[in-house]
Amino acid sequence: MTDSGQETPRPKDRPWLMRTYAGHSTAEASNELYRRNLAKGQTGLSIAFDLPTQTGYDPDHVLARGEVGRVGVPVAHLGDMRRLLRDIPLDRMNTSMTINATAMWLLALYQVVAEEQGTEITALQGTTQNDIVKEYLSRGTHVFPPGPSLRLTTDMIAYTVNHIPKWNPINICSYHLQEAGATPVQEISYAMATAIAVLDAVFASGQIPDDRRGEVVGRISFFVNAGVRFVEEMCKMRAFGRIWDRITRERYGVDDPRQRRFRYGVQVNSLGLTEAQPENNVQRIVLEMLAVTLSKDARARAVQLPAWNEALGLPRPWDQQWSLRIQQVLAHESDLLEYDDIFAGSRVIEAKVAELVEASLAEIARIDEMGGAMAAVESGYLKSRLVSSHAERRARIEAGEEKIVGVNVFEATEESPLTADLDAAIMTVDPANEARVVAGLHTWREGRDEPRAVEALTALKRAAMGTANLMAATLECARAGVTTGEWSWALREVFGEFRAPTGVSGAPVAVAAEPGSPLAAVREKTARTAAELGAGRLRLLVGKPGLDGHSNGAEQIAVRARDAGFEVVYQGIRLTPEQIVAAALAEDVHCVGLSILSGSHAELVPDVLARLRAAGAGELPVVVGGIIPGADAARLRAAGVAAVFTPKDFGITEIIGRIVDEIRQAHLLDPLEVPV
Repeated sequence: MTDSGQETPRPKDRPWLMRTYAGHSTAEASNELYRRNLAKGQTGLSIAFDLPTQTGYDPDHVLARGEVGRVGVPVAHLGDMRRLLRDIPLDRMNTSMTINATAMWLLALYQVVAEEQGTEITALQGTTQNDIVKEYLSRGTHVFPPGPSLRLTTDMIAYTVNHIPKWNPINICSYHLQEAGATPVQEISYAMATAIAVLDAVFASGQIPDDRRGEVVGRISFFVNAGVRFVEEMCKMRAFGRIWDRITRERYGVDDPRQRRFRYGVQVNSLGLTEAQPENNVQRIVLEMLAVTLSKDARARAVQLPAWNEALGLPRPWDQQWSLRIQQVLAHESDLLEYDDIFAGSRVIEAKVAELVEASLAEIARIDEMGGAMAAVESGYLKSRLVSSHAERRARIEAGEEKIVGVNVFEATEESPLTADLDAAIMTVDPANEARVVAGLHTWREGRDEPRAVEALTALKRAAMGTANLMAATLECARAGVTTGEWSWALREVFGEFRAPTGVSGAPVAVAAEPGSPLAAVREKTARTAAELGAGRLRLLVGKPGLDGHSNGAEQIAVRARDAGFEVVYQGIRLTPEQIVAAALAEDVHCVGLSILSGSHAELVPDVLARLRAAGAGELPVVVGGIIPGADAARLRAAGVAAVFTPKDFGITEIIGRIVDEIRQAHLLDPLEVPV
């Protein structure tokens, strides 16, 4: 107590790094946004790259159409990275780059810009996500097969440990696994199995002496999802830490407890945000943040929060500021950082953590018996388990067993002033932006030293054919003016490309078609319609045009359509409109369903419609699902789309029933009065 009788304030812990995941349109526009956010108190950068950059395509590639600058910033060459980081002191910045297949390339560009600023690369701090396994399972921005991808990861880890010692070269990412349906046990075990595969590969490469193993382990970080089930999520983080400590001590012999510490950052669950009553997302975000901040012994080192309106479209700067202020109020106004772990000694917490640890270790052992994470990816085991878990969760939501406020319970609502003008409630990217970026790319190519660029690419391919660490050749490509697409294509020529298993065929039935159930009614509609059309079964093509790799929704539609009696054609992600139309004609389908969450629907859907009409199949109904603003949905329907589904349409069985209705209408069949 002080002389005045007031209690002496407790010393506070340092707050976690506060980030906002951001990037859009152009390097210049994103740089302006970053500098504004830093001025508002953000303490670290979190760079979102657009899908062409993430998947190794230049902005002028056919698959990049409609995707440039949509969900992140386009970085096609060193000039873009210079503009992106202008006036940002990299020697004092902690930068997180969400990039996986092309992580080595983006780190090379970042390093070169830092050198141009006069920064010693040993001072650089930050993280590259660089987790390719979760791309095969959930996010879909993979490029190369598992073996070569693991080599890129291994080379980059070895390089950073030796040359950029403060950098986290990999951020093993269970975030997207949860969004793809993972249970807490699956999230823990799949992430740990990935970490084991990566560390085994690094140590087997011979690039790190045995006496420096602890340095490698000490630079491994994780990126974790925090869902709305507060107690379970907090216990999950404690379980993560205990398992990591055990693996690094027993498997890799790391004695220093500081190097065994589970170091993780968080973004709370974006795909759990709702389009219906989106104002409820604010309290969801707060609750999810508390799960990874309240417990000192399991507190995140960095937190980035989504914005309340992400289920509607691209957040505005004001929306991102609101999310940043949520973190700042907790860290600076509350007394959270003044206390030791407030859950220590809780019997409830200890019992739940022990349960998660036991189940996760058993699943890790099962994956190890299969040959490890990479083998479990290639066999399709991990993907099929995720698709099954996701289908089971969706079934619980549709049945009302898992309640989501404003979606399947308490749906009555007052009109929200936040969404009174939906078009103004989100930020839109200027459609002309893509042409400007492409023009800038062409100018860059014309102005570079072409012989040096060609020589650098030749050296990269030569290194890829051998066993040399690929970072040196990649750095020369960056300095020589090589583009993102050129770097990736050089490695594609050596390594090939990879199409990951979809997991759809192996997914069990998640919703029973019992007599009187909604699915039984849809099955009846499907069978009767097929009979009237003289088809054995109705055929549905589920297509993912463009570079959007968020395939969870498409997979769930495919699984439910299969269970409703459809023959489903689903070829996975990353298809051109031309390929989708060719498949629709070859398979003689009755409906085409397109899934797009990246915002490229305005470009790609009309292209599919035009190609169908040109092929004489203009009567084939096309339905579209994704994050589609109301004005865009109206334009798509006016262009000929039969139906548009957005996140508020959570009833998958009802969606399948609507698809059957659209097929009947297209064939001039009378409506079926079958309740769904």
